[in-house]
Amino acid sequence: MAVNLVNVEAVVKVYGTRALLDGVSLGVSEGDRIGVVGRNGDGKTTLIRVLAKLETADTGRVTHSGGLRLGVLTQYDSLDPAATIRHEVIGDLADHEWAGDARIRDILTGLFGGLDLPGFPEGLDTVIGPLSGGERRRIALAQLLIAEQDLIVLDEPTNHLDVEGIAWLAAHLRARRSALVVVTHDRWFLDQVCTRMWDVQRGAVHEYEGGYSDYVFARAERERIAATEEAKRQNLVRKELAWLRRGAPARTSKPRFRVEAANELIADVPPPRDSAELMRFAGSRLGKTVFELEDVTVQAGPKVLLRHLTWQLGPGDRIGLVGVNGAGKTSLLRAMADAARTEGDAQPVAGRVAVGRTVKLAYLSQEVAELPPALRVLEAVEQVRQRVDLGKGREMTASQLCEKFGFTKEKQWTPVGDLSGGERRRLQILRLLMDEPNVLFLDEPTNDLDIETLTQLEDLLDGWAGSLVVISHDRYFVERTTDRVFALLGDARLRMLPRGVDEYLERRHRMEEEAAARVLAEAAPEQQKQQKSAADQRAAQKELQRIERRLDRIGGQETTLHDRMAENATDFERVAKLDAELRELATEREDLEMRWLELADEA
Repeated sequence: MAVNLVNVEAVVKVYGTRALLDGVSLGVSEGDRIGVVGRNGDGKTTLIRVLAKLETADTGRVTHSGGLRLGVLTQYDSLDPAATIRHEVIGDLADHEWAGDARIRDILTGLFGGLDLPGFPEGLDTVIGPLSGGERRRIALAQLLIAEQDLIVLDEPTNHLDVEGIAWLAAHLRARRSALVVVTHDRWFLDQVCTRMWDVQRGAVHEYEGGYSDYVFARAERERIAATEEAKRQNLVRKELAWLRRGAPARTSKPRFRVEAANELIADVPPPRDSAELMRFAGSRLGKTVFELEDVTVQAGPKVLLRHLTWQLGPGDRIGLVGVNGAGKTSLLRAMADAARTEGDAQPVAGRVAVGRTVKLAYLSQEVAELPPALRVLEAVEQVRQRVDLGKGREMTASQLCEKFGFTKEKQWTPVGDLSGGERRRLQILRLLMDEPNVLFLDEPTNDLDIETLTQLEDLLDGWAGSLVVISHDRYFVERTTDRVFALLGDARLRMLPRGVDEYLERRHRMEEEAAARVLAEAAPEQQKQQKSAADQRAAQKELQRIERRLDRIGGQETTLHDRMAENATDFERVAKLDAELRELATEREDLEMRWLELADEA
C-alpha cells in the first residue's frame, strides 16, 4: 500500500473577497504524478504553495509525513546572485565525485546541453547574478533534481525549456521514484508524465485518473451528463477530445480512453479544420504569393544563422518552426516581418524576401507591448476595431471576442495596468486578431496562457483562413494548429520534417551521438599515448629509483675527485687524469637527469 506523503483537509484560502480554495481536501501518496490545471487566477499556484507549506491556509489543515524530503520549484528562484552555478548546483562535491555520478551527468546534459554548460561563458564557474530569468530557472531546476526528494512540486517547469529539454524532463520525471505535483500549461508534458489530474475551478479541486487526454474525455463526459449551462465550453472540450482520439497514438504513449464511450461522444464532431476550404479561402484573400525567400542569409551580429535559404510560405500554409535555442527561428520571422513592414525595402544581408501585395501581417513577438495603464481592456481592443470577421462566416464584436478569451463583462472594464502577465498576453493576441490579418506569425504564443485560453485560441485558428507560422516549445500547440513542421538544427539550414516533432528529436539525438563520436575519435590517439599499463608504470618507477641511487653515487664520486684534485694540485699529470674522470661523471649525470625527467612524466 502506497504511503501517504501529504494530506490537505478542508482548506480555505481567501484573497480579498474571493475564495481561491474553498473547503479543499486531497492527498498525495508515494508514486503519484499529479498534473494541476485550471484558468489563470483560479488558484493553481496557491494550491501547491499551501500543499508545500509555503503559505498557510486560512482554515483547515495540511500535514506532511515525518521526515518528508520536499523539493519545490516556484516561479521565483532563491539563488544567491553572487554565487556560481557550481556552488548552487554541485555544492561541495569534487569534480571526480559529481562527474562520476551518472544521474548528475544526465541532469546537467539534459538541462544545459553538456557537462561544460555550452550556453554559459564560464561553464559551471559562471556567476549567477547577470544571468537571464530563463537561465536562472534552469539552474534552480537542476539544483532541485540533483537532490534526493520524496516529493517534488513544480510550478511551470517547462517555461524557458526548448522541445528537447521538455522531452528530457518528461523522461527524467517518469523514471524518478519521487512523487510529483506539477502545474503546467504544456498538455503534451502532462500526457507524458502524469497519472492523475487536479482541475482547480471556482474554489474546488476536481480529481481525474490518467493524463491530460483522459482528463479531457472525463471532463467532456461529466459536462454532457450534467448538462451544464456552459454549453459553448462543452463544445470546445468535445472538439479537443475528437482531435486527441483521432491522433492519440502520435501524441501520447498511454491512450487509456474508454474507447467506445469516447467514440460515441465525438461521433458528430467534425475534424477541427477543413483544410481544403481554408486553402481556397486563403487563396482568394492572399493571391498566389505570400512570402518567397530566395538565397537568403540571416545573421545576428557576426553570427550566420541561416545560409542560402530558398523557401516559400504559400496561401493557407500552416507551419510549425522548431529548433535549438539560438538557431535563428525568431531572426527568420523578423527578417520576413521587416520585409513586409517596409514593403520589401528592408532586406536581409544577402538574398531577397519577396512579399505578396495583399499580405496583411500580424506578428506576435515574445515581448508584451506596453499600453497606457489607465486604458480599459475593452477600450484597448476597440482601439483596433469594434467588430472582427474570423472567417467561415464568424463575426464577433470586440466584447464578444474578449469574453471568448476569458475577459468577462466585468473584467473588460479592468485597467490594463491591473492585469497579470498572462492576461496582458491574452490582450496582446486579441488586439492582433481584431486587426483581421491574413498572415500570422506567432512567436511562443503559449507563454503565460492557461490551458482554457489555449483551447479558445486553437478554436479561433481552426476557422481562420490565412497563412500561419508558429514558433513554440509547446509541442501540443504546434501539432494542434499546424500542418507541417520545419526545423532549424543549428547548421544554418531549414529542413521540412514529414514526421514532425518526433523526427526532430530523433535527428537531434543522432547529431549529438555523432558529435560525441567525433570528439572521442579525435581524442583517441592522445588517450592511447597517455594510457600506460600498470606493468609499464611499475617498470618506470623501478628505473626512476635506480637512476636516483646512481645520481647519489655520482654526487659522492664527484666530491671525492674534487678533494683529490686539491690534494694533487702541483701534479699536473695527476690533475689532468682526475679532471677527465670528473667530466665523464658529469656527462653521465646529465644523461641520467634527462632520462629521469622523461620517466617522471610517464610514471
